[in-house]
Amino acid sequence: MAIVEDMVCFSLYAATRATTRAYTELLAPWGLTYPQYLVLVLLWTEGPRSVRELGELLHLDSGTLSPLLRRMEDKELITRSRASADHRVVTVAPTARATGLRTELGHVPAAIAAATGLPDEAAARELIDALHRLATAMEASTSAPA
Repeated sequence: MAIVEDMVCFSLYAATRATTRAYTELLAPWGLTYPQYLVLVLLWTEGPRSVRELGELLHLDSGTLSPLLRRMEDKELITRSRASADHRVVTVAPTARATGLRTELGHVPAAIAAATGLPDEAAARELIDALHRLATAMEASTSAPA
């Protein structure tokens, strides 16, 4: 067995690529990318959000998020509007078309859950919690003084 297969970072990388590939195949009929789907899920569940909030929630910088949102706006999936109180704040909201996609894409979470091979929701929750702890620990280690 190759040494990289015993590395946590490689296992995470391989799992991420496989998961993203699964989403790509599921979302292809709608012309959506995985990050676009994540934006829609946030807007469906949380309501309109500022660009800053979306970036924080998705862990995306503005250089990645802005072009993503521009493409979504071109596809008439979102609207972007400036807040009247502070023109620096741009709010993103789903369009009626995007809201309609919520029903059409309702099968995606179950399809991904089945593809994971995890036995039940409790096992999935355990994995999610472990990954959150890992992300928090890694973020703390990179911001700590050497």
